Amino acid sequence: MTDHQDPSPDTTAFGVTAPGANAGHQRQLAEEEIAAIKALPSESALLIAQEGPQHSARFLLDASMAKGGTNDEGIVAGRHPEADIFLDDVTVSRRHALFQFNAGRFDLTDVGSLNGTYVNGDRVDHVTLKNGDEVRIGKFAFIYYASDAQ
Repeated sequence: MTDHQDPSPDTTAFGVTAPGANAGHQRQLAEEEIAAIKALPSESALLIAQEGPQHSARFLLDASMAKGGTNDEGIVAGRHPEADIFLDDVTVSRRHALFQFNAGRFDLTDVGSLNGTYVNGDRVDHVTLKNGDEVRIGKFAFIYYASDAQ
């Protein structure tokens, strides 16, 4: 189990390499992606796909969904068509990972997936995410950006 926390968002994560991310895989953000991150409302975050079939796709993590999403447990990422974050690939379990909002931060939990969930290259069971973290679910790689709005 890995758990790491950073008390304040790092806005330098908008550049070519984000702190904690696998710099060899990260690309520079487009202007509209930077604008989307800066426009995030409080208690929200954005996952931006870096690799995989949905390259450059953006997924909003909102505290209200993460406190009681589709299954009243949080935001589910997986291969099931009804997953909140639908990742259509055999490397992803039907219910792979869960995003929950807790004490002003988003937590990521692997929910018994076959191929595991990775943050910054480390396989995790549960972790509190911080700006610039690389989240890998199957063949999909995302960079996590938290809102800095109060």
